[in-house]
Amino acid sequence: MAQTDTTFLNALQSEEQQKLLDEIDNLRLAGVSEFVFLPQIIVCGDQSSGKSSVLEAVSSVPFPRSDTLCTRFATEVVLRQGPNVTVDVSIVPNKDALEPDRKRLQAFKESLGGLDELPDVMEKAKSEMGLLNTRKSFSRDILRVEICGPNQPKLTVVDLPGLIHAVEDQDPDSAEDEDVQLITDLVHGYMVNPRSVILAVVSAKNDYNNQIILKRARNIDPKGLRTLGLITKPDDPPEGSESEMAFFDLAQNHKIRFRLGWHVLKNRDYKERHCSTQERDEIERKFFSERIWKKLPREMVGVDSLRGRLSKILLDQIKMYLPTLTADIQTNLQECKDKLDRLGKSRDTSLKQFQFLLELSQSFQNLCRAAIDGNYNYPFFGSSAIDDEYRKRIRTVVQNRNLEFAESMRERGHRWAIVDDPEEPEDPDEEFDDNSCPYNPRVKSRASAIRWIRSLLARSRGRELPGSFNPLLVGELFSEQSVRWGDIARDHIKEMWLESKLFLEKVCSAIADEETATALFTYWIDPITDERIEKANKALDRLLADRDRHPITYNHYYTETLQDLRAERQIKELQRSIQGFLGVSSDTTYVKSGIRIDELAKSLSKRSSDMDEFACSELLDSMQAYYKVALKTFIDNVAIQVVEALLIGDLWSIFSPSDVGKMSPDVISSITAESTESQALRKQLEQQLVILEKGIVICRRSNKNKSYIKHLISYLFPTQPDQKLEELEKLP
Repeated sequence: MAQTDTTFLNALQSEEQQKLLDEIDNLRLAGVSEFVFLPQIIVCGDQSSGKSSVLEAVSSVPFPRSDTLCTRFATEVVLRQGPNVTVDVSIVPNKDALEPDRKRLQAFKESLGGLDELPDVMEKAKSEMGLLNTRKSFSRDILRVEICGPNQPKLTVVDLPGLIHAVEDQDPDSAEDEDVQLITDLVHGYMVNPRSVILAVVSAKNDYNNQIILKRARNIDPKGLRTLGLITKPDDPPEGSESEMAFFDLAQNHKIRFRLGWHVLKNRDYKERHCSTQERDEIERKFFSERIWKKLPREMVGVDSLRGRLSKILLDQIKMYLPTLTADIQTNLQECKDKLDRLGKSRDTSLKQFQFLLELSQSFQNLCRAAIDGNYNYPFFGSSAIDDEYRKRIRTVVQNRNLEFAESMRERGHRWAIVDDPEEPEDPDEEFDDNSCPYNPRVKSRASAIRWIRSLLARSRGRELPGSFNPLLVGELFSEQSVRWGDIARDHIKEMWLESKLFLEKVCSAIADEETATALFTYWIDPITDERIEKANKALDRLLADRDRHPITYNHYYTETLQDLRAERQIKELQRSIQGFLGVSSDTTYVKSGIRIDELAKSLSKRSSDMDEFACSELLDSMQAYYKVALKTFIDNVAIQVVEALLIGDLWSIFSPSDVGKMSPDVISSITAESTESQALRKQLEQQLVILEKGIVICRRSNKNKSYIKHLISYLFPTQPDQKLEELEKLP
């Protein structure tokens, strides 16, 4: 029974392997490899390293060879088992091909009656790629050769053009240098694919240290995790020579280590060019049974073991990456859809342009309303931890900026910082500047401030009694104290305007392609936002003009603040009088009893006989109290009447469906008309979408097949399905 189980599992494994390989080939044929890395084996090496001979040996197909330039394009060789020999040849256009060329190349399909027809068909393919009768030496298009036969391994390999060494003393603009760069870029593009197994072909005819492919492989795959080294022409070095020993050590993974190791293959030489495949394989087996090569394990030499080795490596690569491959295709598919969504529908007529702009305005309003309301549930808003995403949360930005503005006004809005310092500086008119910030207040002692106010009082006397002051002086002092409000507020308004423009740019970029978003800003949003900042500055001018009127307030906070200021000042004056009476220092807070109450009372009852000084002190208190009340009102007015009412509160109304209805046809066309580049991009994305959707279908079908196999094993082996699945996975 055990033998029967093994036979069944081998058959099941073979079927699953065939389907996996077919599905990956279907993805490649559908063009998915243009957008997503696919598991594959790439054959690469220096020019004339024997790559085509390797391909011929593995597939048993006589690929054309010459002693000059060999492979002039990438060739995908698909080998599958089947009862009859069939050969199908097609061309996969490169992703940058123009549409007419793409259609022409895709139409090239040949089904051969025999393998001997392959060279002629490949010449036809070269002609279609423009490689005959032109100066073009290499092509980025891909030749696909599907070969089915009873003796073929389950394998797909990509044969790449040989790396060409740069020619010295050569015109940098020559075609040869262009060919070197084209081949280098082409091979590099395949090698950097993290799902590619690099079959690095090294010819024993030349010192391996001088062969470009090894340097490239070690740079791209420094740990050698996905590189298999392949030594060709091992019969070229004389028997027993140092060169032969060097390549023998290389084959044993001693010199350059690869996780997949090395393999040695004998190519046909010129005398054996007409030998049959069976004769070629027999000559190779005889060679590896002699000389130093007979010491290598049989699984490391010869084409028979190479076929099985490559098949297993490819299957392992596919099994490893198939789950992430599906996710990559899905990600690319979603990105493609997002780009198409931003481009919108085709708009080659006036009606389509109008409908497109109408839909755009609705999306614009939805995002703006959500942002202004602080509803950040849309994917557009992203994560607040990222600064660029945080700036999309315009309500949050406004709140934080307004709080910063309020704090800045409280800390730096006043021109003079009045300090209650009884000790006069040497220069009684000395002022203390803090130049660390242009808006930082200048420090002035109360005594100095009173002297300054006294000069104003003397020049502004009216009919008021001595010891009192003209109420209009409060406004004059307040105007001087609040002179910086305009600059601070205007800076804040400009910042909020810039934040709103940045937010609108991000909204437009999210709902439209770059070209449309730029046009929408240029022809519609920019003029409106410019009008808004003008209105905001005019509104600020009105608020500042109100500041210059005579002081008006009915807020009881003014009286409370005035009383608090006077009480605080009186307490400090009483404290200094007591300390002076007792003859103690200013920092003394406790004294013993034995004080004469009448003497203390006389000391505290002293009043200033200078009526102007008294009036100045009262005036200063009144100005400071009024300043605190007016400051609160001004901060709120800027936030409400300017920022909210004119800049932020109705951002959604800048571009509404009703606006679209009022636009002239010329404006609509200027915003929505597509450039040639956008039309080409849409067509490219639509083609990409079709390809990726095919890829998703193929991947889902593959996953469904795997599920079916698991279900079948569970049905056939109900008592031990997991064990049978493990056996299936372990089969070679």
